[in-house]
Amino acid sequence: MSKKFNVFLSALFCAFIGGVCVISLLLPDKDFSPLENRYLKKPPKLTGESLSNGKFMEAAEDYVSDHIVGRDFWVAAKAWSERLSGKKENNGVYFGKQDTLINRVDEPDPAELDKKMGYVDALVGNASVPVYFGLIPSAAEIWRDRLPAGAPTADEEAIIDKLYFSTGASTIDLYGALEAHSGEDIYYRTDHHWTSLGAFYGANAVFEAMGLEPIRLEDYTKTTVSDQFYGTSFSTSGVRWLPPDSIDTYVPDDGVKVTSYFNGSPEEGSLYVDSKLEVKDKYAYFLGGNQPLCVIETERTGAPKVLVIRDSYSDSLAPFLTERFSEIHLFDLRYNLSSVSKYVEEHGIDAVIVLYSFPNFASDENLALLSR
Repeated sequence: MSKKFNVFLSALFCAFIGGVCVISLLLPDKDFSPLENRYLKKPPKLTGESLSNGKFMEAAEDYVSDHIVGRDFWVAAKAWSERLSGKKENNGVYFGKQDTLINRVDEPDPAELDKKMGYVDALVGNASVPVYFGLIPSAAEIWRDRLPAGAPTADEEAIIDKLYFSTGASTIDLYGALEAHSGEDIYYRTDHHWTSLGAFYGANAVFEAMGLEPIRLEDYTKTTVSDQFYGTSFSTSGVRWLPPDSIDTYVPDDGVKVTSYFNGSPEEGSLYVDSKLEVKDKYAYFLGGNQPLCVIETERTGAPKVLVIRDSYSDSLAPFLTERFSEIHLFDLRYNLSSVSKYVEEHGIDAVIVLYSFPNFASDENLALLSR
């Protein structure tokens, strides 16, 4: 290779790097990345302390990384390079079989889990109504056969069994309900949530635990509302070569009144929000997305009222719950600091369900509110 050619390559590389820097500086900053489904970093503030402890440079590096021109291309290129190099995951997401992206679930700290179970049992002691407790296993557990060979992930079945044995709450066998249908599309391939089909099996597990009559899938008509859903696993992984998921519904919203509290004040809501099908986070189609409180009233006036302490898995579960309850109160501890036991008394609740996906329960930092 001649010296002139080396100089040419060096100059070309420098011009490329310089061009990327200049264009990145000239382009206006974006606040949100729809493809990654997250807010992008803002310019860091320079202070003497942040400069001396190195935090300014860390924040500056994150900011530049978020706003470099062609970021979406570079993220996808990194994921491709990880796969071509033989690696089986990127950013904590496994490249699974059958075009499936599966979030890695790390082994949780047993002491932290025991502490959280103490909060659940405190609610059992404080509430004047029956308390049910359910943990939804992740796709990493139920779809283990889709994981790359030797991929480490938590033994959710064993941990859930241990937690169920330790609690004074009535437990819901969600593991058994989902494991029995592991060959079906009960989770999204590009998202961590269960599908509406998975939520159907979960709802029947709830009804069985509470002594209520199960519902039958053949009594419903499946409606596909979108066939272009790319979920959070897709966003996190950097993978851009998989086909999209479909979002289905089974239960119509006839005769149902939904009151949402997105900003703390009541407003008219809906079981299904069509406008969310036009954005990246299409899972928000169910109930409109995260909110501190959502109250669903049905025409089954003689049925019990239930309070569900929940994460986002209950958004797609809620339509099925309308088949057996007169009112469903969905309570999200991430945004709602109210006393659960007082809420039960004030609203005539007949039963409380603490219902979380296993990864969310293991990582949630707000469960202490259950003991209030």
